[in-house]
Amino acid sequence: MTSFYDTLETRAAAEREADLLQALPAQVAHARSQSAAFAEILAEINPAEITSRAALARLPVTRKHELHERQQAQRSQNAFGGFATIGYGARMPRVFASPGPIYEPEGIRRDYWRMARALYAAGFRAGELIHNCFSYHFVPAGSMMESGAHALGCTVFPGGTGQTEQQVQAMAELRPAGYIGTPSFLKLIVEKAREMQVPLPSVTKALLSAEAFPPSLRDWFAQQGITGYQCYGTADLGLIAYETEAREGLVLDEHVIVEIVRPGTGDPVPEGEVGELVVTTLNTDYPLIRFGTGDLSAILPGPCPTGRTNTRIKGWMGRADQTTKVRGMFVHPGQVAAIASRFPQVLRARLVVRGEMANDQMVLQVETTETSGGLATQLAEVAREITKLRSEVQLLAPGSLPNDGKVIEDARSYR
Repeated sequence: MTSFYDTLETRAAAEREADLLQALPAQVAHARSQSAAFAEILAEINPAEITSRAALARLPVTRKHELHERQQAQRSQNAFGGFATIGYGARMPRVFASPGPIYEPEGIRRDYWRMARALYAAGFRAGELIHNCFSYHFVPAGSMMESGAHALGCTVFPGGTGQTEQQVQAMAELRPAGYIGTPSFLKLIVEKAREMQVPLPSVTKALLSAEAFPPSLRDWFAQQGITGYQCYGTADLGLIAYETEAREGLVLDEHVIVEIVRPGTGDPVPEGEVGELVVTTLNTDYPLIRFGTGDLSAILPGPCPTGRTNTRIKGWMGRADQTTKVRGMFVHPGQVAAIASRFPQVLRARLVVRGEMANDQMVLQVETTETSGGLATQLAEVAREITKLRSEVQLLAPGSLPNDGKVIEDARSYR
């Protein structure tokens, strides 16, 4: 099936990086001048200087909870918290709402959410009918996929969610080439079709998202004659990465700049280390600069075996916001990062909370080449200063901590 949506997918890696970095200063300048939120966030920034990843890494990360807070604070004046550069009318045909609520604009650009690329990688082609079972109300998922399918030249049946029997009937009569939606709902439809004794031979492929898609379920679909691929995106950013037939991670979209940072900070981690996905989009209507998704992932080495040359990520590996309550006090990853930042000899840090409820015990584990007791004492003092809580300190050899992106591990017993 290997073929490519466009020539961007097979550019030399150096050419792609140069193209992205060439576009970056103009996007930062646009966000700063046209978005009230980024005019404030980037007030001290000279966009012309943001020409490298190192320069980008010096900009502040805007996380989802901050976007939500700004929207709430400005709700009566600006529903989008000053992040959108377009307003109601011809340039914004739809507005969507994600839980929070967080409101997202949809612009008029063809394939606004850039989903056509993921659909193509999943095997969909022009002239096919696609059965779209993502929601069409409130959240943008249905529109995200439909607009991508239209850009690809496909016809869409807007199945939406629920009504499993009617979904089976429509599939049997319209004979779509494939399905778009969550993997769990596709499984329900296939099982309902079997119960109704209604064959669905036309449905041979699927693009799945919004839920985990384990290999066991992928294999189960294959046994039913359906080849399923997954993609990863958000309502704020659109497509971020997509799966290919190689089944080796997810390839990044061509129009985003992705960084992996240590949770609670904006500091990029070494390649291969698990951290939070931070994305800068080139969307001029909603120009999010260093947007923290709150999701964990890691960069995979080397290019995709299909010949696509863009960077690959492992996929969704959990949530980066590991804030937890200890003895009635909230402790968050940024505090752990603040502790570690005081000591250049600390390579990585992880706070482990143990014990039973009402008897919490904190252990700060740090990787370091220094083994003196003095360092442990100093770390304990700074940990108490920053968190207002006592913590034991363990000094570990470099490489001892798991590469799972956790900065705070809640290992308490709740029984």
